[in-house]
Amino acid sequence: MKPSIPAQETMTSGHVACQGCGSTISMRYALKGLGTNTVVVMPACCWTILAGAAPQSSLGVPILHSPFAAAAATACGVKAGLEAKGDKETQVMAWAGDGGTFDIGIQALSGAAERDEDIIYVCYDNEAYMNTGIQRSSATPAGAWTTTTPAQGGSPRPKKDLDAILRAHAIPYLATATPAYAEDMVRKFAKARRIRGFRFIHIYAPCPPGWKYDPGLTIELSRLSVQTGIFPLYEVEDGRLKINVPTPKRKPVGDFLRPQARFKRLSPEDEAAIQRETDRRWQALSQGS
Repeated sequence: MKPSIPAQETMTSGHVACQGCGSTISMRYALKGLGTNTVVVMPACCWTILAGAAPQSSLGVPILHSPFAAAAATACGVKAGLEAKGDKETQVMAWAGDGGTFDIGIQALSGAAERDEDIIYVCYDNEAYMNTGIQRSSATPAGAWTTTTPAQGGSPRPKKDLDAILRAHAIPYLATATPAYAEDMVRKFAKARRIRGFRFIHIYAPCPPGWKYDPGLTIELSRLSVQTGIFPLYEVEDGRLKINVPTPKRKPVGDFLRPQARFKRLSPEDEAAIQRETDRRWQALSQGS
């Protein structure tokens, strides 16, 4: 049987990620799906450091660093430049964290999506500004500790539903992915490469120092995020939603929350509220909304 994941490695050793970094595993799988004929645009984020100091790089593809707010705009410019030279095959991928996507970069992201620019935009979501010291972003879930929400109760606001915002732009392709489901992630990147227009892939990327868990649990937590319904895996193509990993018997959200010290201040009532909201969101998703 032909393996579902290409053996070729485009990412090498030499990166400077923390042990158990979910975004590093995700980059490896993303490039396996996209192949070497790819240009990666990175705004300020963990990965501007992780790739290695110029002129060295742990990625076997060109990297262009952009201002924090301009990943999508820069990627559009790179794509336009390639097409002006007659190159319509090189894939341009913007690779940004949740701070540069949910918050600082959302204006450029929305503009590129509205224009249906022919790029892939990836948000590796670790739910805070991890590169600068674990500050809260609008991707931080309610109740999570960060250095800017250290008081009892953690983050006071729910996580922004960025996927709903991107779906409202009527883009050709949107997908969610997480490193515990490697075949699913590689397939989605390979599929996204074959589609023209704006494509958005939202990766849930566990972060050991930010989420405060044992680095050996990255894949387990990644899997639990799906099995509990915290982060369902699905794709939306031309408006049609398909759940990729059905979970008819979902595990309780506490299985995902309790190994993470960022949630250690949650009360039983808080956990019950998260369970109810997860159930509500799962029900809406299973109905295609």
